[in-house]
Amino acid sequence: MKIFKRILIILALALLVIGYLNYPKLNLIAGFASKNMASNVFISDRTPGSVAENDNNVPLIKLAKVELSAKSAIGTVFGLMPRKTVYREGLGCVLVNESYDENQPYLQPNRTNTSTSEYPFEVKLGTDSLLTNVNFTKLQAALEHAFSEPAIKKTRSVLIYHKGQIIGEKYAKGFTKESKILGWSMTKSVLATLYGMLEYQGKIDLNAPAPIAEWQKDERKNITLNHLLRMQSGLDWEENYTRISDVTKMLFLANDMTKMQVEKEAVAKPTEIWNYSSGTTNLLSGILRDRFTNRQEYLDFPYKTLIDKIDMHSMLLEADMDGNYVGSSYGWATTRDWAKFGILYLNKGNWNGTQLFDENWSKYVATPTKNSEGVYGAHFWLNAGGKFPDVPRDMYSANGFQGQYVFIVPSKDLVVVRMGLSENPIFDVNEFLSEIIKAIQE
Repeated sequence: MKIFKRILIILALALLVIGYLNYPKLNLIAGFASKNMASNVFISDRTPGSVAENDNNVPLIKLAKVELSAKSAIGTVFGLMPRKTVYREGLGCVLVNESYDENQPYLQPNRTNTSTSEYPFEVKLGTDSLLTNVNFTKLQAALEHAFSEPAIKKTRSVLIYHKGQIIGEKYAKGFTKESKILGWSMTKSVLATLYGMLEYQGKIDLNAPAPIAEWQKDERKNITLNHLLRMQSGLDWEENYTRISDVTKMLFLANDMTKMQVEKEAVAKPTEIWNYSSGTTNLLSGILRDRFTNRQEYLDFPYKTLIDKIDMHSMLLEADMDGNYVGSSYGWATTRDWAKFGILYLNKGNWNGTQLFDENWSKYVATPTKNSEGVYGAHFWLNAGGKFPDVPRDMYSANGFQGQYVFIVPSKDLVVVRMGLSENPIFDVNEFLSEIIKAIQE
């Protein structure tokens, strides 16, 4: 009996230790579940059941329970650590804390939500298509293959654009060409493009020091905008989503997400290391904000200058609690609108006759960053190092968590969008793209 009691005591102590060590994680788990549920329901018009069964049905997150009301959601884990998400018109959904006043008015971006132009999809693919280089039987097989093994590949949409036409497009059950899908870190590429446009307008110098007052008295004063765009600032940052890290604290705990990277110390000189950092992108969002005389101009800028300019009218950039765009992670758009972003780059910044950024900007973002082993440029991912051996080396892409991709392949006059819930290698990017490329080389 004494041994039995000792075992019980040891087990009880072990459970207490485990609970103590993991309790802080409940904040992140409940926060992710709450935010993801709210955004999918209120922005993408998904059903709560579908989101719970698919998007939130992953290890740890599936432990959370989310209750929805008119324009908010509360997530808990075993009834503990409630995290509330609030929907704000024009700004999307945001995790809030006790300091947030839901009755306080807020600014939202001015949008231009209509267009009479069907560019770049006005060319309709028919049976009399002049694309004699395309084997449509093979192309259709490649498209179907991307949706095979749905429980594993979890593909939601694919769009293939070649030589001015959509030559392939398919959606999983529950998704259509009108469905807004979260791009996650594809949003980084959108945010970076705003800097390309400012450079084209002669309003910024990428080689100038980043205008951060806190950095001017130490070695961080040598960090330039170029270093930030290339993730080679040398600043400390941990991008780990499996535990409490810099990125999870920023996304699920911070009121102002633009500040976290600002506060980090330098662990190397600029260009000495390459370190992927969502904090860096949100810092760039903050630098962008501070260029304007008021918050309204900042909120309007991405839409007026880029998003609505290329008719990505479905796109929504979500903001943090303080109203800053979360450029690292929270951009929503339909598959066709994500494709428009890729087509802008395929055309080297020219949109239906209007040049939005310098032709050399597309070359700049696709130039390998030192110490990235050829996989990263300036807020775009690359194949320059041959990571995907059967795909042209000039392919570059906007990538997002769980396998969101906008692939741009200039040498093949090709843009491919894939949205889903699984990423490479579970969703085999090399196989996917090589099958498409073989089909258009017939």
